[in-house]
Amino acid sequence: VAPPQDLQITDPGLLGSLDVEWKPPHNLQTFNDCTVKYKFEYRNAGDRDWKVIFTRKLKLRVGFDLSRTAEVKVQTLLEGWCTDDTEVQSDWISATFQAPLSGKLESEVQNFHCIYHDWEYLKCTWQPGVLAPRGVRYGLYYWYEGLGHVAQCDDYIQDHGINTGCMLQNLSQAEYKDLSICVNGSAAATPLRPLYVTLRLHNIAKPSPPKQLVVSMSASKDLHVAWSPPGGETPAQCLEYEVQLTDHQEEAEAAWVSVPTQMETTLTISRANQSHVSCVRVRGKTNIFCADHGFWSEWTKECFSVSRKEDNQLFILIPVLLSLSSSLIILTLIGQYKKRSPAEKSSPAAVG
Repeated sequence: VAPPQDLQITDPGLLGSLDVEWKPPHNLQTFNDCTVKYKFEYRNAGDRDWKVIFTRKLKLRVGFDLSRTAEVKVQTLLEGWCTDDTEVQSDWISATFQAPLSGKLESEVQNFHCIYHDWEYLKCTWQPGVLAPRGVRYGLYYWYEGLGHVAQCDDYIQDHGINTGCMLQNLSQAEYKDLSICVNGSAAATPLRPLYVTLRLHNIAKPSPPKQLVVSMSASKDLHVAWSPPGGETPAQCLEYEVQLTDHQEEAEAAWVSVPTQMETTLTISRANQSHVSCVRVRGKTNIFCADHGFWSEWTKECFSVSRKEDNQLFILIPVLLSLSSSLIILTLIGQYKKRSPAEKSSPAAVG
């Protein structure tokens, strides 16, 4: 089977979401009894891995970082009666796209970082570029599929009058989609390099700490640890938890031991394994069923004191032992005094 034809990349002005289209192979009519589909791969220059899409469509819209060259390739896949149900692959055809960029690279904003807090709001921060002059004005623009047009941030974070961050609300419609972002700047007589980023919100989500961490002891002397999922819009089924134990209540001295990650909100520590446990802490993160990666929440910590039967018996035994020791000492002294008294009476008087 021949490869597709006329592979093209066009920029619709959506901050990195590019349209890629092609035409069917020239000999497609020969294979009426087979299923024809396409394997499409794309990445930015410098990325190690290709992202893969299998489709029957002839046009796709995918997200790129426009500050780097966009690379795409596509091949024809043929399977069915005409190939004895064996998949046949064509050669690849490829294309690239590079957006025109103004300004020097050192004028681009630095340390751009975004976190999707509690699946409720997105907080992005950055620092001015090395070559950015005083009085620079930054703006953040964003777009995702379903948004009618490119929108601008309306809630900026400022440092000495310069925009250094943005808060975006109501992004639930952008979850599990490419969110295209551009941070652009303007300054008098100085062209600045724009920053382009494509995000997936579920991969940068950070939940709040778990709530209501409670430690209790069962009748069989097992420690029972329980907590509630954090608040916010984080789906409870999308969370996993890490539990750590230590025998030091002082944070500086604590040597925490991790328990295997789990998705349940309870943990039982058997009596045999709790000899030196005095603090428990728990944190959460989006699990692998909802995201490729994410950020851990802050820790929720609970310290406690466990009185054990053996310890109580020891505390009772110590006073008893002290009493017996005191009695023995007193009896010994009395015995020694009685032995010495007759000897002193029978001794002759001293002659002066």
